[in-house]
Amino acid sequence: MFDKGRFAQLTVKGDLFGGVTTAIISLPLALAFGVASGAGAEAGLWGAILVGLFASLFGGSSTLISEPTGPMTVIMTTVLTAMMARYPEGGVAMAFTVVMMAGAFQVLIGSLRLGKYVTLMPYSVVSGFMSGIGVILILLQLAPLLGQAAPFGGALGTLKALPDLLANADFKEVFLGVLTLGILFYFPAKYRRFIPAQLVALVSITLVSILLFDTDSIRRIGEIPTGLPSLVIPHITTEHFTAMVIDALVLGTLGCIDTLLTAVIADSLTRQEHNSDRELRGQGIANMIAGLFGALPGAGATMGTVVNVQVGARSPLSGILRAAMLAAVVLVAGALTAPIPMAVLAGIALYVGFNILDWSFLHRAHKISLQQTGIMYGVMALTVFVDLIVAVGLGVFIANLLVIERLSREQAKQVRAISDAEDDEVPLDDEERALLDASNGQVLFFYLSGPMIFSVSKAIARQHAHINEFRVMILDLSDVPMLDMTVGLALENAIKDAREAECTVFLLCPHDETREQLQRLHIGDWVRDAHIFTTRKPALEAANRLVEVMP
Repeated sequence: MFDKGRFAQLTVKGDLFGGVTTAIISLPLALAFGVASGAGAEAGLWGAILVGLFASLFGGSSTLISEPTGPMTVIMTTVLTAMMARYPEGGVAMAFTVVMMAGAFQVLIGSLRLGKYVTLMPYSVVSGFMSGIGVILILLQLAPLLGQAAPFGGALGTLKALPDLLANADFKEVFLGVLTLGILFYFPAKYRRFIPAQLVALVSITLVSILLFDTDSIRRIGEIPTGLPSLVIPHITTEHFTAMVIDALVLGTLGCIDTLLTAVIADSLTRQEHNSDRELRGQGIANMIAGLFGALPGAGATMGTVVNVQVGARSPLSGILRAAMLAAVVLVAGALTAPIPMAVLAGIALYVGFNILDWSFLHRAHKISLQQTGIMYGVMALTVFVDLIVAVGLGVFIANLLVIERLSREQAKQVRAISDAEDDEVPLDDEERALLDASNGQVLFFYLSGPMIFSVSKAIARQHAHINEFRVMILDLSDVPMLDMTVGLALENAIKDAREAECTVFLLCPHDETREQLQRLHIGDWVRDAHIFTTRKPALEAANRLVEVMP
């Protein structure tokens, strides 16, 4: 499970600097995500510690930084809110049991070596649901930014309650939140290389709130309990089991996608290649442990990973050092968080939501493809107003249908039937064309090329519709590397139709894999062994001899 090879690029100075820098970046985000989720700031910090530590130890990437992320926090918020509403007494334990189940699901995906398939989805779908999650995160922070408790019902509940939230806004907290956003958006880029804007906002606006306002006049985090977190005993009820499994699949799948997309970014920066399956197993172990200790789940974090690489980290040591530094903060300096205003953390989380939005694709999607733009906005709307699983499932389904439809049009062009050598659609050499000409239009040369999937079965049916006009049909599969069952059955129908029309069938099939597929479908039973060839010239010569002796 533990891969020592990832430490081969270890550079003590670079990894130490990476650990320190990413710990500084993670601190305000972990606090913000913990509060935003409803589990508390300590849950966010312990999530950053535990997920970061165990993903670094057991993952498949050398430089990936794992911690609670905006998308994972949005789903965890939904899970925690729903579980507490359904089961007030054990809702928290059930929510963190879902986290453990999500981690187990990730371990299963990695163990089954399915990691390479996780990110095989159209970019329009990925962009749509990530932007939708960004919108949800922004909506969830409006209430705390306005100095109000979050209304029931998540993002939709916030939209419905927005008039009341605006009418009852606490202007002191709005002031602090706006200052926070001002720093985050306008902090000079030249200084961001040395200190993260989130930390500047957290410290400076907290000091402003202490100087300008009384301690009790605005809502603050309060002191984080020091010491190790308490164990959460897994809690599953028969009544809610199905809902918990579905929530775990959503959380686990999102964690897989979030992590592997970030790992690809890390690979592009380091010119290394991560192990997707090992990474998912590591993330799964990390999330199982996080859930066991009541901490937020996490995934690969893009900002932390990019900074980690840029400052010189090249091994998982940076992630381990980062976790150790954050643990020291929780265990020793928990009292320092007491004066931090909730509005500041809301501003930081809202800024994260703003950055999750895929602005690059949003700006140019309509110029690239109206279909892909429609899918992206559709997935985005479904993510916000309906459900993530529905959004991704429907988006992938529609996007794949569109791809199949385009492939069908292109592949249909590779299904050709000719009886005249003057037709240039089929790649025959001069000698082969002369042989086809000699048949006087009595031989149908049926040519397929490229991978044949189910979508071309109709094109095959169209091309052999007039088979009764010919004496011999040569079915040329010499340029077909693979075909699926639907195409195989379509070819079988073509051969049957030819036999019923008293048209002799010759089969050209030099590829072993294609021949094995035909044998599994028993197509060979319809063609005599003497009529199966591996090259075109003997097939054409045999067809001409047969035409000559036919009455």
